[in-house]
Formats: sequence, structure tokens, C-alpha cells
Amino acid sequence: MIVAAPTREQTRARYPEAEGFVERNGVRIFWERYGEGEPTILLPPTWELVHSRCWKMQIPYLARHGRVVTFDPPGNGRSDRPLEEAAYERSEMAEYAVAVLDATEVERAIVVSWCDMGEWLILTAEHPERVSGLISIAPAIPVHEREVPEYPFDEELDTDEGWAKENRHYWLRDWAGYVEFFISKMFTEPHSTKQVEDAVGWGLETDAETLLVSFRGWDTKEIDPATTVELCAKVRCPVLVVHGTEDELVEPERARSLAAELGAAAVFLEGSGHGPHARDPVQVNLILRDFIASLA
Repeated sequence: MIVAAPTREQTRARYPEAEGFVERNGVRIFWERYGEGEPTILLPPTWELVHSRCWKMQIPYLARHGRVVTFDPPGNGRSDRPLEEAAYERSEMAEYAVAVLDATEVERAIVVSWCDMGEWLILTAEHPERVSGLISIAPAIPVHEREVPEYPFDEELDTDEGWAKENRHYWLRDWAGYVEFFISKMFTEPHSTKQVEDAVGWGLETDAETLLVSFRGWDTKEIDPATTVELCAKVRCPVLVVHGTEDELVEPERARSLAAELGAAAVFLEGSGHGPHARDPVQVNLILRDFIASLA
């Protein structure tokens, strides 16, 4: 099924107790807080292709046991869509999180990240006083040298098949086509229609021009393997890595290498793709619950 436009958000299982904006360097970031008491769980955003509703299967469950804070990334959701690439640097994303914790009066939080590209590792390493634990789902952090993409991103190509869609010119020509292709690779499990529909809708709430700016922001201060090793050495809190064995976007070996570098435990979910928390939320929520309980 082709989704041509963002769909209206469905009724939520739980609505926030508080919401608002925090501004940093002229960029307004939208946040929400659910539940009361401790512990506090921070569910930060992933790639700007989706926003904080990607955690919709975790929020109601976790908010029964403490306080949950989420925020939209710059470039999607209700946050601003800045045109300055510096607004999307990985280190700047970590600072948005600190600003959100300040705005919600949270001193320390357990961070649960999805497809971390370095920003939440930076937060944990550089702000240890704010992070009491880290759960990294399907991390994309480079521990070894990246593989060279099959198709160059900036060149005009003579094909639009497969990963040739991961291309600047194709994005500008057919953003909906790219979003649908990428999300289909995210959920490799059978019967994932609902998860695909949701994520495509979120991807169509932003546009190619905004995401191209965010890409340049990533490149400004890219997290390389050497930086990853340095950051891992600074992490002092407990860490758990969770990864699907059938992830077609980030190879499971990357999660295994990151866990080894951190000295962290790792859980590999048999048959799961890149978004196990959305596709199999009960299993993932129980993993989160057990890890959070162990920190108490």
C-alpha cells in the first residue's frame, strides 16, 4: 500500500501530564512528560525521519512505573525545522536532551535510545551526572570503519532501484517513495503493516530538504570509530544493548562490537528487524523493565 500523505494521529493510549518547548541556540524543541515519581526514563529521538511517537508502545507501560520524558528531534514533529546544519550535530542533540531534562526538572534519567548514531553515547559519556543507565536498541554507532555505500549519495544515478533511492536527487524527486522504501527495510518481520504505516506517516511530516540539512549536520562532526572508543571509555553507568538478528539497516555485529567496547550486556532478539520495540513491544518492554529494576 502506498501512503501519499501524513495521516492524522490516532487516539493515544496515554496523554502527557505536561508538555512544552525548550529553546537552545534559537531552536525550539518540543517535549512531553508522562507519569510521576522515580525512576525517570528518557526516550530521546532517533533519526529525524521519525519523531517521538515512535515510542508510543513504551510510554503507557513505562509511565505506570515512573516518569517518562520524550522530545521531538529538530526537523520533525512539533520541534523547529532549522536550516542551519549545526543544529543537527550529534553533540548538539545531546545538549537538547540536557535542556529538556532541565525543563522537566529531572536530575538523572535512564536513557533508552533507538538507532543511536552517537548522540546518546555522547550524552552518557559527557554528562554522567545526568544518566544513571543506558539501553541502546539497534545502535548504529561505528566501532569499526564504515562500509562504502553501494551508490554515491550526491551523484545523479541511472537507476532508482533498491538502495539507489538513498540518493540526494531521488529524495528531492520522490520523498514519499524513499520514505516507503526505507521504512520497509526497517521492519523485516511478517505482518508489520501497522508499524510501516505509522513510520511512513511520521516520515511524511518532514521533507527531503530538511533531512538533507540534517545530513550535513551529521557530517560536520561525524562520530568515527576512534571517537566511539574514546566515548565508551568515559561511560560509567550500566549499559544494555538490544539488537534484532534480522536487522537489515544495521548489522548485528555492530551492536556486538559496541557492547564489547562498553563491557555491556547484550540481548539479541531472534528474527527481529530494526525496530523491535515497535514490532514486538511486549518482549522489549519486559527487557526494559528488568534492566530498570536492576538499577534500583
